[in-house]
Amino acid sequence: MNTFGVIGPGAVGSVIGESLHNSGYQVTFLGRKPGEVHVKRMDETKTAVFSVEAISEVETAFDYLFITVKGTQLKGIMPYLDKLTHENTICILCQNGYGQLDTFHIPNAYQAVVYISGQKKENVVTHFRDRVLMLPENTKTKKLKEDIAASNLEIRLSSDYRYEVWYKLLVNVAINSVTALSRNTALILQEENIRTLCKRLIQEGIGIAAAEGVHFQETIIGEIMNIYAGYPPYMGTSMYYDRVDGQKMEVDYIQGYLYQKSRVYGLDTPCLDTVYSLLVASEMKE
Repeated sequence: MNTFGVIGPGAVGSVIGESLHNSGYQVTFLGRKPGEVHVKRMDETKTAVFSVEAISEVETAFDYLFITVKGTQLKGIMPYLDKLTHENTICILCQNGYGQLDTFHIPNAYQAVVYISGQKKENVVTHFRDRVLMLPENTKTKKLKEDIAASNLEIRLSSDYRYEVWYKLLVNVAINSVTALSRNTALILQEENIRTLCKRLIQEGIGIAAAEGVHFQETIIGEIMNIYAGYPPYMGTSMYYDRVDGQKMEVDYIQGYLYQKSRVYGLDTPCLDTVYSLLVASEMKE
């Protein structure tokens, strides 16, 4: 039987681990320290409880390793990866944004485009919607999809993976920016000026994607706005929760990634430039 490790018992990692565990797979949750995590569905009181083992104490080399810590925390887990992997281990990085894979030197490592919405408060994870990981299509990812077919974790394989990466960047850049800067949930989408700002950020992102050779139709703006419209008003984003909790945000991998690309191509991106500068400034400390 394959062994599965999940590093990072936050919202994404807990939902992935729960999805596998509930279907009979052998899953180990790994965190900075031992404890437990409770996972529940939105509007439900029943919770599933899972033990979390300290990553420093685990000696198992897993067949599949899901790395779900935030991009800002990747450096802290690097020293443990050698003992948690073997030569055939498949590692799936599950972070917002893009560019994190460049820091890994594991042969079979792939970055997923993640569609899992949830939040963690103390040791309780509330799962809002979706259980989807999108990956490039190859023999290794096909095997992963086959091996977890009995679970309700959905693996989608794409022959045009860069398109999927940029699509999610466009989804993330607007909603994460406005919720983090306002320190408010999706409720702010009820404000017309906020919706206008979101559309302009997506539009600028489309231009950056085109410079990278990834082309979207203008209809994608309405499509993404419809996605936002489906968010419950009380739902936050990963950057919103980080900002509220005083944690370092994944600016470098979303807004910063797009900002650096816009500079490479000399593009005019006034809205992106502004929100990126404000997000960086918001994390400055004396």
